[in-house]
Amino acid sequence: MRELDWNLLRTFVVLAQSRSVTEAAAKLRLTQPSVSAALKRLEDRLGKTLIERGPGQFRLTEAGEHLRREAVEVQGSILRIATQMRDVTDEIRGHVRIALASHVVCPLFDRVLAEFHAAHPHATLSLDVRSSAEAVDAVTDKSASLAVCLVRDRNPRLEYHRLYREFFGLFCGPPHPLFGRHGLTQADLAGYAAVGFETDRLGDMLHPVTLMRAQAEMPHQMVGVSSHLEEVRRMIVAGLGVGALPLHVAARDVADGLLWQLPPRDTEPPIDVHVVHNPKTRLNRAERSFLTRLTETIEATPIEARTYR
Repeated sequence: MRELDWNLLRTFVVLAQSRSVTEAAAKLRLTQPSVSAALKRLEDRLGKTLIERGPGQFRLTEAGEHLRREAVEVQGSILRIATQMRDVTDEIRGHVRIALASHVVCPLFDRVLAEFHAAHPHATLSLDVRSSAEAVDAVTDKSASLAVCLVRDRNPRLEYHRLYREFFGLFCGPPHPLFGRHGLTQADLAGYAAVGFETDRLGDMLHPVTLMRAQAEMPHQMVGVSSHLEEVRRMIVAGLGVGALPLHVAARDVADGLLWQLPPRDTEPPIDVHVVHNPKTRLNRAERSFLTRLTETIEATPIEARTYR
């Protein structure tokens, strides 16, 4: 075990994220036989079958799933070594990688970004838009400094801070038959097609929004989905169907005549957006500074001032 080759673990991580040896080989730019041989050497070294493979079958065994979790953490730590070495200076430098959901519109977060840049102009940031689940995964495997996203199930290995609360409403675009109509009730939405986010389904992160559609007796099957707010908005404006958006995000489009809010009014479901980070991640100085500034600002700001309608 002391002589375990990291290259074998790296190959296994890619295999675990693929649907076949052929797909993994393409990602690694290696031949299929060399990837198969690497997997065989790793299984021989560990004395465990890691992937059950055969005609139409390619899945991790229990041992493989355990190794995948550990190997992903090791990979994240190795990738951060270079960043740690560059961070030896009196001036705060370094890179902060933030994974965030596309519908994050939060003045408090924007203010922290501005203050951080003013205080540390040589630090850099990247904002990677992902689905909420992917953002949490990035924090778990240490490839992101922190995430700003919706949360469904809390991982006890991660830490969570509620950043803000938003409210979702239902909207339609100018081509839709309900656009511009006053005096509508929730019952008027029955039977109309819907568009929405990939997490807009029962038991998922936008569960309250799914219930709101169900109460209006709209079809369960959506005609269009996306993990990006901009694309959900595009489908609503284009008239593909009724869709849910955060009220404070849609306000400008409503004022510009591009969106029309539908019932229910004043009973829109609240959705909390969280900052998520991994306490086991060895942060560089820029990451520590940004996370500290953000969490301290959250704690110092009453939730009423972080609630947007």
